[in-house]
Amino acid sequence: MKISELLQRDTLSISFEVFPPKTETSFESVRSATEEIAKLGPAYMSVTYGAGGGTSRYTLDIAKNIKARYGVPSLAHLTCVSSDRETVRARIADIKAAGIQNIMALRGDIPAGMENADRSSWDYRHAVELVRELRECGEDFCIGAACYPEIHPESADQKTDIRYLAEKVEAGCDFLTTQMFFDNNLLYNFLYKIREAGITVPVIPGIMPITGANQVERAIKLSGSFMPQRFKSLVDKFGHDPAAMMQAGIAYATDQIIDLYANGIKNVHVYSMNKPEVARKIQENLSNILGK
Repeated sequence: MKISELLQRDTLSISFEVFPPKTETSFESVRSATEEIAKLGPAYMSVTYGAGGGTSRYTLDIAKNIKARYGVPSLAHLTCVSSDRETVRARIADIKAAGIQNIMALRGDIPAGMENADRSSWDYRHAVELVRELRECGEDFCIGAACYPEIHPESADQKTDIRYLAEKVEAGCDFLTTQMFFDNNLLYNFLYKIREAGITVPVIPGIMPITGANQVERAIKLSGSFMPQRFKSLVDKFGHDPAAMMQAGIAYATDQIIDLYANGIKNVHVYSMNKPEVARKIQENLSNILGK
């Protein structure tokens, strides 16, 4: 099933993101974790893609398994940065052959050591080029893309960022998923601005449960996320106690999701980090709200 069809339903839903193994030796443990999350019956599950294609061969394996064994719609991530057109087209063909209808079109992280490389000769420098490739390839994929409620770390300002986002949507995106954020007001302000700019496709908020103090620095590095004082106080109080931090982090994420639902947002995507216990607890906290 296409995610665009799921988003048309007048029901509340939650989806989860998982990532493939980095090595073959860890494949079974990762597959087991993703299966436990699939058993929760989320609206769909997205499977990430390694920087520079490092784990790309496992992305499809995990996505196919989720879909075939548990009937959960899969969203396969596809990145294009530093890849040539022939390689990307081969990956698109593999996704089609696997029966996956949904693709998250991303530029991806610049591979280590190539940050200052001359990119003028690259076939793909931005995600919009991959979106066009997917829309023009003759296949009827449902295409998602990323957006930043605050600002993309490489953008000059939010106005410029939104202009580039509009280009991706015009190129053929069916929906957008946000990078993590920890203050819902940032999302509400962002939604107002992009609607004013004429971007009308569905936007799915992405929520990251911070269950360990060591995740905070990485979250800031990845997205430049603003950390509200309320959240900082939570980490200061419970960061030294892993069990307490997990409980507090799940509670904070749950509170964010409840507020989103209360303000009319029907679909939320959770970055579950391959942690079935986190996904399960969040769904339990929302059981009556979701009707599960």
